[in-house]
Amino acid sequence: MDRPASLPIRFVLVETRHPGNLGAAARAMQTMGLTDLVLVAPERFPDAEATALASGADELLVRARVETTVAAAVADCVMVLGTTARRRAQYYWPSLSARDAGMRAVAAAARGTVAILFGSERTGLSNADLELCQALVHIPTASGSAALNLAQAVQVMAYEIHVAGSAPVANGRSTPRPPAAEFARLIDHLGAVLEDIDFTDRLGGAHLRRRLTRIFARADLDQLEVNILRGLLTAVQAKRHRAGS
Repeated sequence: MDRPASLPIRFVLVETRHPGNLGAAARAMQTMGLTDLVLVAPERFPDAEATALASGADELLVRARVETTVAAAVADCVMVLGTTARRRAQYYWPSLSARDAGMRAVAAAARGTVAILFGSERTGLSNADLELCQALVHIPTASGSAALNLAQAVQVMAYEIHVAGSAPVANGRSTPRPPAAEFARLIDHLGAVLEDIDFTDRLGGAHLRRRLTRIFARADLDQLEVNILRGLLTAVQAKRHRAGS
């Protein structure tokens, strides 16, 4: 019997230090029918240890795409979820359980590719990586226990996606989500308009951009809504330029 087509859900491993984790993650994905693996700046790849730990998922590992940045790895994705071992409420990212994340990823996959980010073993995902996410996924462990290692986290998420993908999914959207690159262009466009009207960030740095990104991520915009906002921003710029300001 032919294996059913894999869901368009991409696992992105960021700056993985230990090649064995790459192989174990590939095996975890394959057991749950997931085949889209992207590696961002892995410390050692290809590597014999990765191949050995893949244990039957060698082909998936061979096909893995390697990128230098997270932005490049998720540019075509309609949703990006980031896994984290700790709560980061201070940045107001929506937080999901692994089960909720699996269901949300499967639902969004009906409209395009979804990415799940996994950070390096030592430091996890950076704040810059998380800026590309619409929500964070937290997998709790027993009190006093260490966080899951990378391959274990991949296995948990792959399982939850497999379970969610086995159930019918209702998709109420008629308009697709924008890919991550288009969403980033919206935020850039908004930032340019704010500069035009001298709306400055009183806290300095990228604080305002982070807040605006979170606002629009929570709004769960579709492509038509992004187009409307981009059109509105363009009209504001045109009006200001005609006025000679």
